[in-house]
Amino acid sequence: MPVPLSILDLAPLVSGGTASDALRRTIDLARRAEEFGYARYWVAEHHFTAGVASSQPALLLGQIAAHTSRIRLGSGAVQTGHQTPLTIVEQFGLIDALHPGRFDLGIGRSGQRRSAGSDAVSEEPVARIVDGLLIPAPFSFAPLLASSRFALSARLLQQPGAEGPDLPEVLDDIQALLTTGITDDEGNEAHAVPGEGADLEIWILGSSGGLSARVAGERGLPFAANYHVAPAAILEAVEAYRAAFRPSAGLSEPRVMVSADVVVADDDETARHLATPYGPWVRSIRTGQGAIPFPSPEEAVAFEWSDADRDLVADRIATQFVGSPPTVAERLRTLQRVTGADELLVTTITHEHADRVRSFELLAKEWQS
Repeated sequence: MPVPLSILDLAPLVSGGTASDALRRTIDLARRAEEFGYARYWVAEHHFTAGVASSQPALLLGQIAAHTSRIRLGSGAVQTGHQTPLTIVEQFGLIDALHPGRFDLGIGRSGQRRSAGSDAVSEEPVARIVDGLLIPAPFSFAPLLASSRFALSARLLQQPGAEGPDLPEVLDDIQALLTTGITDDEGNEAHAVPGEGADLEIWILGSSGGLSARVAGERGLPFAANYHVAPAAILEAVEAYRAAFRPSAGLSEPRVMVSADVVVADDDETARHLATPYGPWVRSIRTGQGAIPFPSPEEAVAFEWSDADRDLVADRIATQFVGSPPTVAERLRTLQRVTGADELLVTTITHEHADRVRSFELLAKEWQS
């Protein structure tokens, strides 16, 4: 039996579209994903980008839950550096109270303080092939993190003087608030209402073999590794998680989900055409603009590329899985085999909503055949 397939959605805006269009398309796609047999439907948290409408996962998941009935829903991921553990538990506790037992609380470290070397990735300077899977050369996000745009975003996402706690502290508080509440040294109690007793499955998301992977393993929590964001570090991430894993009450063995960016169409040529805008879109992110509205293929063809532009996005284009259903399914099977993933999380953006729906439909049929 193939491993389960799930979906990660950014609620992408496209050129000529609006945030309202993007959010309505997300709700429609979630309904269709349930019909197609996907295991989960996760939404991301991104801020200050013209091309992504998924900024508040809990709010969006509540709307999706009202239009679906069976598929599990989750965050990929709540950025814990921008919210307190209490607000996270209250938000997800609220939607769980209205739609019980359907939610995954995916947690990421964005906005938290990081020590030097805490997220070190492979220093391998060139791309390599591991049992058929492309592992590209590492991409450095340091220039983006040091940019004035990033500094403005960080200022607006946190209260003045606030500093996000480390991931272990965040998890301590979240897990306590979901179970018994928190009691201080003087016997004062704090209980999340709603939230305490919520039936949530906690996942940790990570893009390297650093703290997130290690903490997920040490806590016996499931781990989602980002091949679609940081493909160079995928093997380090899953290996670090498994090496650190300790059984917990909820999980006796390591459980890994790995993401991939895919575009599927009836034939390889059509799929490549639909995926043409991916390069300019990734370039906009990596040059510090924030994701632009996803261009049409015609707009993308007109884009003028420099050698520096091509180098900037080469790893992401090379690791996007594009083609007919058999072509993409075979590449996904390679990704699953090499990483040992227990589940795959696929994300797709196309300019036309019908093409995106069709991509997920074709992939689901091929995967289940």
